[in-house]
Amino acid sequence: MRFRIIKRSRDSWARAAVIETPHGKIRTPAFIPVSTKASVKTLSSEELNEIGAEVLMNNTYHLMLKPGSRTVKKLGGLHRFMHWNKAIITDSGGFQAFSLGYGKETSVKKIYFPDEGNSGRKGSERIAKVNENGVEFRSIYDNGKHLLMPEDSIRIQEELGADIILVLDECTSPLAGYDYTKKSMELTNRWALRCIKAHKSKQALFGIVQGGEYKDLREESARFIASQPFGGYSIGGSLGKSKKDMHRILRWVVPLLDYKKPRHLLGIGAVEDLFETIELGMDLFDCVGPTRIARVGIIYVSPKEGGNRKNKFRYRITRKEFEHDEKPLDPNCKCYACRNYTRAYIRHLFKANEMLAYRLASIHNLHFIVNLVKDIRKAILKGTLKRMKREWMS
Repeated sequence: MRFRIIKRSRDSWARAAVIETPHGKIRTPAFIPVSTKASVKTLSSEELNEIGAEVLMNNTYHLMLKPGSRTVKKLGGLHRFMHWNKAIITDSGGFQAFSLGYGKETSVKKIYFPDEGNSGRKGSERIAKVNENGVEFRSIYDNGKHLLMPEDSIRIQEELGADIILVLDECTSPLAGYDYTKKSMELTNRWALRCIKAHKSKQALFGIVQGGEYKDLREESARFIASQPFGGYSIGGSLGKSKKDMHRILRWVVPLLDYKKPRHLLGIGAVEDLFETIELGMDLFDCVGPTRIARVGIIYVSPKEGGNRKNKFRYRITRKEFEHDEKPLDPNCKCYACRNYTRAYIRHLFKANEMLAYRLASIHNLHFIVNLVKDIRKAILKGTLKRMKREWMS
């Protein structure tokens, strides 16, 4: 993998760059659609290519269970398996250590902003536990017991054949206190060293910065990860309890990382977050949000059609007001759904529980986000990012 910076913004840390992988270029900043089980729900690889995606992100935990990494390797690796000839990133399975463990027990997600009505509550029994060796978990498919160690995660990702792979880490809960977060960060650092030792392939290996919302821990983690021979960096774990906390954490971390390597912000993809975090030096983003909200009828819309920070640049297509609306989902959008179908028709599909509703809404939402980030990249190259941000955020 090779990373080249094309242009830097004069008044922020934003930058336009290119990541060259064995399966093509990723022009950054770039949004990564999440293809958890080697598939973005309801969409084909051809549709993702038409949308303009240059890289997908697959889930190691799910693929190790179904169909199994050795099966994927036998069938030619992920690219051949899912008929995708562009770049692929695989995560390590570390997020499942949280989501199936503490997250399942408390019903709290990684992103926890109480001021937006997101609060924890008693959940169900955790089915993942972390120890020095790795993550012990029960399969969500057959309840079978598994131990995923750092060495296993690297081997599985190498068998899957992604272009960029991640170290195994523990994604800490936003409810974790300082002492636990410190122990978790130190464990993640030890696992990172084990991953480096186990890494034998030519795939680019990214380290992961942890440390929760604590400044000294984030800085310690960033310095440690930057001192190791990683091809790039991912920033994970809890990012505080507000958007301001997230921005503050990035300001702590980014100056401590090697400027000449790419930075990946894990699990972030809201419109306002993309503008803010690109200005804070982020190059890559992945998030299930665009397709997840699409499947319940929530549609992204541009400022020209009333999108703003208050409504989070989206509306619900199932509302009565769209019953006879002959406009596309967003008249400013050039995606397949907006070129061919009306709001009234797509509303009807949702009301009739037709599968096509999920597909058309997912095509639009992914096209909207993927190409918004492409437009931000163009603005960086032209030196007009501040103006573009004002047009969207005002």
